[in-house]
Amino acid sequence: MEELLAKLDLALPEFLGVTVVLFGFAAYATGEAVAGKWQPWWYCIGYSVLLGLFDRFIHYALFAGVLNSYSAYIVDTAIIVLISLGSYRLTKVYKMIHQYPWLYQRAFIFFWQNKVN
Repeated sequence: MEELLAKLDLALPEFLGVTVVLFGFAAYATGEAVAGKWQPWWYCIGYSVLLGLFDRFIHYALFAGVLNSYSAYIVDTAIIVLISLGSYRLTKVYKMIHQYPWLYQRAFIFFWQNKVN
């Protein structure tokens, strides 16, 4: 893993601290906000692309990373998109089963199903 991150111009502590923790929280909040307003899931991707740009800038400004490392940007943004979409789905399932308890029940952590009457 360390060699793969080195090829992508990333260091493991920086990657975990900035991308996974700091921007992971931002991505989680983004997914919740998008689902909370009943917007479509692909809004998460657009917001995550912007978060990926800010993530790259933080790596550059604080840790003297490479600003225009496209491979590192793709990896960072992919992690942010996955967290955002996961949060979106969790929030959407929660809203469906709690706002419409007579219609739906939880089937799995990311799914709901119709109640059988």
